Amino acid sequence: MIVDPTTWGGTLVVGVVAGLVVTQIATAATSIYLHRTLTHRAMSVHPVVDAGFRFVIWITTGIRPREWVAVHRKHHAATDVAEDPHSPVQLGFWRVQLANVALYRRVARDGQTVGRFARDLPARRIDRALYDRALVGLAIGVTILVVTLGWQAGLIAAAVHTLTYLMLNSAINAVGHTFGRRPHPNSATNSQWLALITVGEGLHNNHHAAPTNARFAFRPAEIDPGWWLVRILTVTRLARVRHDDLKLKHVA
Repeated sequence: MIVDPTTWGGTLVVGVVAGLVVTQIATAATSIYLHRTLTHRAMSVHPVVDAGFRFVIWITTGIRPREWVAVHRKHHAATDVAEDPHSPVQLGFWRVQLANVALYRRVARDGQTVGRFARDLPARRIDRALYDRALVGLAIGVTILVVTLGWQAGLIAAAVHTLTYLMLNSAINAVGHTFGRRPHPNSATNSQWLALITVGEGLHNNHHAAPTNARFAFRPAEIDPGWWLVRILTVTRLARVRHDDLKLKHVA
C-alpha cells in the first residue's frame, strides 16, 4: 500500500515511521558511543566517527556525554543497592520505567557524580560552546525533521521519537533488572525481545557479567544488533574493540 503524505492519515504514518527511525539512530549512537565506547572503553573509534556520534547524540537527545557516562558508571558501581541512580529493586519498577529521565537528571546534576565518575571526560571547548547547550541541539534536530517532512509530520516525528527513546532507555533499566533470564550471577536480566529494539541493550545480564566486552551476545541464539554495527566499523578500520575474547567480570 502506498501512503499519500498529503492526507492526514499519510502525514501521521510518515511522522510515526520517521520518529521510530530517528529513535533507532539515537539508540544506536547511545549504545555504541556513550555506552560501549565512552563508559566502558570496550572499544575505541576514529576521531571522525567520534565527531559524528557526538553530533547525532546532540541533535537527537541533547545528552551531555560526561553526564551519561557518570550516571551509568555509578549504576555499575552500586548496582541495585541504595546508591544506584535508577534501580527498580530499590525504587520500584514503574518509577524507573516512567520517571527514569528525572532520576537521571537528579544524579547527573548533583554536583558530585560527574566529578567522581567521569574525570577522564572533561568538558572540551566545543562542549562548552555548543554541545552542552541541549536545547540548541534538539531545536536543530526538530528543524531538520520539519524541513524534511513538513511541519506536521516533522512535529509528529519529534514527539514519537522523544516518547519512544525515553521509554526504551527506561526499559533497559526497569525491565533489564526485573524480568528475563539471569545466566550469570548478577541482578540484571537478559530479554532478547528488548535487545532487538534497543540495539542489543536488552542483553543486560550479559553486559553486567562482562562490561568491557563490546559484544553483548555470548551465545549463538542471542542477537546483539549493535555488534553488527561495531563489526562494520572495525572492518572498515573506523573502530577497534578492546578484546575479542569474552572477559567475564570476577565475582567475589
